[in-house]
Amino acid sequence: MSVSGATQANIGVVGLAVMGSNLARNLASREGNTVAVFNRSPERTRLLTQEHPEAGFVASETIADFVASLSTPRTAIIMVQAGAGTDAVISQLSDLFEPGDIIVDGGNADFTDTIRREKAVSATGINFVGAGISGGEEGALKGPSIMPGGSVEAYKTLGPILESIAAVVDGVPCVTHVGTDGAGHFVKMIHNGIEYADMQLISEAYDLLRRVGGHSPAAIADVFADWKTGELDSYLIEITAEILRQVDAKTGKPFVDIVLDEAGSKGTGVWTVQNALDLGVPVGGIAEAVFARAVSSHPEQRVPFRAVVTARPEIAIVGHTFQEDVRQALYASKIVAYAQGFDAIAAGAKKYNWNIDMGATATIWRGGCIIRAQFLNRIVDAYAKDAALPTLLIDPYFAEAVANGEAAWRRIVSTAALSGVPVPGFAASLSYFDSLASERLPAALVQGQRDFFGAHTYKRVDLPGTFHTLWSGDRTEIESEGSTH
Repeated sequence: MSVSGATQANIGVVGLAVMGSNLARNLASREGNTVAVFNRSPERTRLLTQEHPEAGFVASETIADFVASLSTPRTAIIMVQAGAGTDAVISQLSDLFEPGDIIVDGGNADFTDTIRREKAVSATGINFVGAGISGGEEGALKGPSIMPGGSVEAYKTLGPILESIAAVVDGVPCVTHVGTDGAGHFVKMIHNGIEYADMQLISEAYDLLRRVGGHSPAAIADVFADWKTGELDSYLIEITAEILRQVDAKTGKPFVDIVLDEAGSKGTGVWTVQNALDLGVPVGGIAEAVFARAVSSHPEQRVPFRAVVTARPEIAIVGHTFQEDVRQALYASKIVAYAQGFDAIAAGAKKYNWNIDMGATATIWRGGCIIRAQFLNRIVDAYAKDAALPTLLIDPYFAEAVANGEAAWRRIVSTAALSGVPVPGFAASLSYFDSLASERLPAALVQGQRDFFGAHTYKRVDLPGTFHTLWSGDRTEIESEGSTH
């Protein structure tokens, strides 16, 4: 039975933990929306309606009443834990919904699960949409960046609702129909992978300024605040300055010094790297960010290893340009991370037949999401000039930006190595740059090795075709019909 007895709602939310509750409140605050809410535990539903009577929620304590409270075409956003919980709610709604109704999964789902779910649900005539929602708790309440997949038909109904709650930048809502089935969750996954890299690079910049540059956290906060006024202007730079200014009330020490240096992960960064490997796309900057968190989370290795390392390098002497060098290295590495992320999106779109607009993707990331930054306007411009860019790094703006920072980038990576300060993100990004810039790579020798022990074949620089050398025979070369790779 409906708790509130209110009129029918045009949109519903299932799952009222922090993200779901905030999203429901956001929806209710927008003109034209009446929001139905349901949670497996009725107590949470009651608490939400009691705390926010202004929202006018249509609250139900059974899934059947929740469905009955929705106007047609019924539209419900699921905000429950990814996995079995999501499947259970989808099953409940599918049993009660009718053809033309819309089920939206707004959680951090694996895009392959979304593809599977969309195929199964759409067979019943019900629309299923996997929507990536970025911005955390604050974004859900005040305006997130939203990346919905699903059918064009579903977006006709869902689009205006999502546009009403999304963040807005330059008058443009930060939401677009990304593509069919799992496209939305795939793009959200890559967004999170880029987020991992961005956070890691900023942390490396902090570590260099502190351990090599000798600055205090408060002084570094001022540096980051200054950087925010330029090309590094971003949400992550902004909150980094705030975190570094924070002082622990219990000890009087900088907040960053009382936090255990073991970084966790919720999976999307790992998924990004795994899927990039499957797609054959190098995402070293993102991968090293994931690995850096993994290293930090193994004190059982770090502590005994430090005991056997009896000597460490002395901190290298740096010049007056060190702080500016760190800034330039950070920006160049950031460009590489984003370029690799967009490469992965392009490869995923090709494999799964998604017509993803890269410029539109950059546009909706300008607000609401964690990686929102002024920098994204440059990516929008790049894809507006050439929608088929093979890599962002050849766009004139980014090519020039990286070229201008290259010398500083090399000084920083070498200084870090000489000082014994790990910079996996900076170093991996620089190596990727050097790999693209090299006329010849040692992959030629790798192919020779593969052919020697496994007859994997190789191609020549001077002749068409595929070849194999008879290494265990007379070492003559023969033309091969193909490769086993």
